[in-house]
Amino acid sequence: MAIENPSRRQLLRGQFLQSLHSENAKIQGFNAIRPPWSINESDFTDKCTRCGDCILVCETQIIVKGDGGFPEIQFDKGECTFCQKCVLVCEQPIFRSLEEEPWTHKVEITTECLTENRVECRSCQDSCPMNAIRFRLQLGGVAKPILDLESCNGCGACLSVCPTKAIKIFNIETNIDESI
Repeated sequence: MAIENPSRRQLLRGQFLQSLHSENAKIQGFNAIRPPWSINESDFTDKCTRCGDCILVCETQIIVKGDGGFPEIQFDKGECTFCQKCVLVCEQPIFRSLEEEPWTHKVEITTECLTENRVECRSCQDSCPMNAIRFRLQLGGVAKPILDLESCNGCGACLSVCPTKAIKIFNIETNIDESI
């Protein structure tokens, strides 16, 4: 697991220590995950007015008011359906074209998975709308999860159903593991 360096702002605000206790930060990482199709972080925070319109229209209520009042995703509340409502309601130039990929987040399954302790569980497979998580039978053992990153759209459906929080999300574009 890669350990990221906290930003100076996050360190000075004490978020590093706070994130050690936050279940959401353990799954999603230290950096906020912005709504799908968001532009880069610095431009997003410069241009977002923090009006909250995207929060109000989010059908799964995973967009919440985060640090500084900026919208961010919390997958512990559910999954992203990529309904595009957050993009369509926003009057600010903080989103990319809907023709592009929504984001570059993918999931990984850690060694905290119940199957590592020979316990049968397939909740992540059952919840994955893209069928990116499948299980391979093991001779004399419990089926093990196999993750197809090409199929994973980073919707987060598997994050909220994992009983051991063994699924983490990371940004493949920056190749940063966003879990703590």
